[in-house]
Amino acid sequence: MTNWLLLHYKLPNKPSALRVYIWRKLKRFGAILLHEAVWVLPDLPRTAEQIQWLAAEIEEMGGNAFYWRANSLLRTQEDSIVRQFQEQVDAVYSGLLKQLEKSKPDLQEISREYQQALSQDFFQSKLGLLVREKLTSKRGEQS
Repeated sequence: MTNWLLLHYKLPNKPSALRVYIWRKLKRFGAILLHEAVWVLPDLPRTAEQIQWLAAEIEEMGGNAFYWRANSLLRTQEDSIVRQFQEQVDAVYSGLLKQLEKSKPDLQEISREYQQALSQDFFQSKLGLLVREKLTSKRGEQS
């Protein structure tokens, strides 16, 4: 069973830029909105540190942040959460595969996007391996 990090936060209504900033950061971490204002990430050393820093930022902005560790009691719930993480990262990988099919793909940009997706690939997507293989192959063709 996977252990999870949950984050619930509340920020002042104004300025709205603070809420957008936090939302973007959570998306960049690869977090999934589980329910209303509860975000979830797999409990890994890197994600735990990210959530701790983010909670501190939220407090500095005048908000409240609560985070805790949890595990799912039902296997079906855990499977559903894992599937959401996989679908999120597979959507990015599918886009990268399409870019790699172009006649002159921007390998530097694709590589940057791949690294970002890889940081959110908590469950080792098969599509991610395929992107890596194709990216490596394309780089070899340009050498």
